[in-house]
Amino acid sequence: MTETNLEEKKLEEENQDNGRNEGLEKEKEDRKENGREGRSRFWKGALAGSLVTAFVVLAAVGMAAGIWIMGRQTQETRQAVLPEPEGEYGLDMGRLAPKLGYMQQLIDQYYLFDEDEERENPEDWIYTGYVYSLQDPYSTYYTAEEYESVQESSNGEYCGIGVQVSQNVNTGIITVIRVFKDSPADKAGMRPGDVITGVGDVDAAGMDLSILVSDHIKGEEGTEVTVTVFRESIEDSLDLTMTREIVENPTVEYDLLEDNVGYISISAFEEVTGDQFKTAADSLLGKGAKSLIIDLRNNGGGVVTASTDIADYLLPDGKTIVSFKGKGVDDSVKITEDGHQVDVPIILLVNGESASASEVLTGALKDNGWATVVGTKTFGKGIAQGIFDLPDGSALKLTTAYYYVPSGECIHEVGIEPDLLVELDEGLESMIEIPREQDNQLKAAMDVAVNGLEEAEKRVEESAAALEAEDGAEEGTAEEGQ
Repeated sequence: MTETNLEEKKLEEENQDNGRNEGLEKEKEDRKENGREGRSRFWKGALAGSLVTAFVVLAAVGMAAGIWIMGRQTQETRQAVLPEPEGEYGLDMGRLAPKLGYMQQLIDQYYLFDEDEERENPEDWIYTGYVYSLQDPYSTYYTAEEYESVQESSNGEYCGIGVQVSQNVNTGIITVIRVFKDSPADKAGMRPGDVITGVGDVDAAGMDLSILVSDHIKGEEGTEVTVTVFRESIEDSLDLTMTREIVENPTVEYDLLEDNVGYISISAFEEVTGDQFKTAADSLLGKGAKSLIIDLRNNGGGVVTASTDIADYLLPDGKTIVSFKGKGVDDSVKITEDGHQVDVPIILLVNGESASASEVLTGALKDNGWATVVGTKTFGKGIAQGIFDLPDGSALKLTTAYYYVPSGECIHEVGIEPDLLVELDEGLESMIEIPREQDNQLKAAMDVAVNGLEEAEKRVEESAAALEAEDGAEEGTAEEGQ
């Protein structure tokens, strides 16, 4: 449409009923309300189709710091600022600037609503959209403010609400996978399995997890935040208001269980996790632990060097931990070399939420015959990201390499199969804290630690057969009663 035609159309609209003009504001509000209702319908529809597979395709796209509040980290390697690229860009820069300028003129002249003077820099939205066009859920553009927030270091203490979450790479759905006991989220009634659909007035649909966390969920101590969640069990949304507070949660927790079985839980991989793990392992072995269970369930990964340090500590020297192959980066292989190894049976507990750096550790120990893996298949994130600093303080996070476990397999979108498949008993997944006497996966791991894999397999098979027979008997009774 030419500018002349646009002017004619504008005059024609100005001559229409005055009541239309008076109703514009109401129309704008109605549109916002309809948008909210539409989002509600979207979430309900999306959940019906995707929650069944959510735990299989959840991705580790959380912050590289402050992960305790909001969940999983990406496997990132910091890169230096690149030199000015040579040659042609992927964009026609000579055509881009004039077109954007003309679009701005049209906005200034014809856009019905006033531009928000406080809106974010429109250039940042252009950069965000450009990176989004890669269609890679792990690649992200960070504004200077977002990048500064993402870089905040974490030592297990942060100010927030006390949850761990994951994001579905296909739908953008953000799901709570862990709620820390006595945290603000726990007190407000948030539960594992809740889907976060909004924070305050911000729609969480499709938003980068690290940005949602750093800009909206985290905040100053004593301030309130309302998180809207969809709960499948009641098929409804809940507004949960809570007061942010300092939450402490170490990356590693450990205990000596019966039969001298040492238990170490790693909830995420931070810079401090390697040292924390070594302290835990040394303490348990010093107390007489004859085996170690390393619990990586719901651990979405994090700093890969923390994972490789732990593998190096457990394995003998000269063993392959992981290898990386990518575009524009040097291929590399990580080999154990610290002169230390742990010579007791090791059992790894994993599930569909064990991703990225968790899979690096799992693959290293399993493929080298140094551990037995119990639980369910891991998530399958076999790619690494690098962060590139930009001159204005912003940053670009890009997927840069595949990683390969020692067998040579890339487990991306494949995952790692356990040696002993044990599904968590129904109903336990929504509990804030699973009592050890009810945790059937932990029981199976302890059985492996004490009696070996073959004996544990027999008991798991017997238990499954008994449950199947019980279910069959119940169905027969129900049919007879009809």
